Amino acid sequence: MLWPSGHHDHDFPHMWCAALPGAQDELVTTEPDRFFRPPYVGGRGWIGIRLDGSVDWRELTAVCEDAFRAVATKKLVAELDRAHG
Repeated sequence: MLWPSGHHDHDFPHMWCAALPGAQDELVTTEPDRFFRPPYVGGRGWIGIRLDGSVDWRELTAVCEDAFRAVATKKLVAELDRAHG
């Protein structure tokens, strides 16, 4: 989910995405200025990512790929792996 103008009490551009097990705790703890536990889906391990500062686009790409892996079927993950060689 992309919130370019913010959402609820988060008045800054950000996105929410699924995360692999343990990633939410690690990211929110080690980089709380960039990652947060979003409302509604944070209890299911999703992460919020701030987009109002310097964005590391390679890292964001990796986070999105991990989000896909967290929710996709095994068949789709295998196709992703094949596409990456």
